[in-house]
Amino acid sequence: MAESETMVDFFHAIPKIELHAHINGSISTGTMKKLLDRKEKKILEHCKTTFEEAERGTLDDCFKIFSVIHQISDSTEAAYTITTDVIREFAEDNVKYLELRSTPRDIAKTGMTKQSYIEAVLKAIEDCKSQDLDIVVKFILAIDRRNGVEVAKETLDLAEKYRNISSDTVVGLDLSGDPYAGDARDYIPVFRDAKRRGLKLALHLAEVPNKEETMALLKVLPDRIGHGTCLHQEAGGSLELVEFVAKHRIPLELCLTSNVKGRTVSDFDNHQFKLWYDLGHPCIICTDDKGVFSTSLSQEYSIAANTFGLSNEAVLDMACNSIEHIFAEDNLKATLRDSFQEQRHLLLKTSD
Repeated sequence: MAESETMVDFFHAIPKIELHAHINGSISTGTMKKLLDRKEKKILEHCKTTFEEAERGTLDDCFKIFSVIHQISDSTEAAYTITTDVIREFAEDNVKYLELRSTPRDIAKTGMTKQSYIEAVLKAIEDCKSQDLDIVVKFILAIDRRNGVEVAKETLDLAEKYRNISSDTVVGLDLSGDPYAGDARDYIPVFRDAKRRGLKLALHLAEVPNKEETMALLKVLPDRIGHGTCLHQEAGGSLELVEFVAKHRIPLELCLTSNVKGRTVSDFDNHQFKLWYDLGHPCIICTDDKGVFSTSLSQEYSIAANTFGLSNEAVLDMACNSIEHIFAEDNLKATLRDSFQEQRHLLLKTSD
C-alpha cells in the first residue's frame, strides 16, 4: 500500500455489500438529532440510543435502546428521513449494494400504518435513485417473533404485494426480535409459504443457545442466516448444526461489533467468524445496527482483517464473494462482479 494511504483509507475504498442492516438501528447521531428536534426532548433526552465506542451491554440493553428509537421513528415522515439518511451514509461508506430490513408498524397516534410505513421506505429508496448515489438498495420486511403468527402472515402478504408493485425492491422476509421470546418454530408454515411465493428468507438464527428451534428452522433452508452465534458446540450449539449449515452452504451474515457489544460473544478473538471462515464457508461481514453500535461497514472489515490476520487480497475476495448471496437478479450480480473485480485489481496494485 502507498505510504500516504492508511489502512482506514483501504477499507473505505473497498466496494462493499451490506446484507444485514436494520433501518432503525442504523440511525446516525446526526439523524437522531434531527428527529429529536421534532419531539418533546424532555421525554427522550435522558434515554440511551447508542453504545459508545468502548461500551458493552447485553441483548436486553439492545432491545431497550430499540424501544426508545421506536418512540422517535413513529411516523411516515420520520421513516422517510431515517431511510434516506441511512442510504446516503452507506453510500458514503462505499457500499454499492444494500439490503435494508425493518418491521412494519401501525402507530395510531401519528396515523402511520404498516402499508404507509412500507411506502415511506420505498419512496426514500426511489428518491435516492435520482440523487446520483452509487448504490443499489433492496428492502426486506421483518417478522418480529414477539408479535405472533397472524401478524407474520400479514407481513408475508405485504411482502408479496409490495414485491410485485415495487419492481422487486422488496425481496424477502426476515425473522428477528428478542430471541428469548416465544418459539420461532410456530412461524415455519409462514416461511415455507414465503418460499412458495418466491420470496427470500434471511432469518436470525442461533443468537442464543436453542438447538431444537435452530435445527427446525434450518430445515426450512433459509437463504441466509443472521448471526448464527450459537451454532457451534462451544457456544451451546452442536456438531450436527454446524454440519447441516456447512453441507447446505447457507451463507452467514456476521456482525462482529454487534455481537461483542451485545455480549453474545465475549470478544473479537472468539467470534464465530473464524470458525466459518476457516471452513471456507460463505461469510458476509455486516453491521447489524451501525447507529446503535457506533460502527460502519468499513470498520467491520477492518476489525475482521486485523483480528484474524486477513491479507488485503483475502479481504477483497470476501467483498467480491458477498455478491453471490445478494437477493437480486443475475444481471445485477454480473454488473457488480465486473465493477468489484476492476476495483479489486486497482486496490491490489496500489497496495503493492
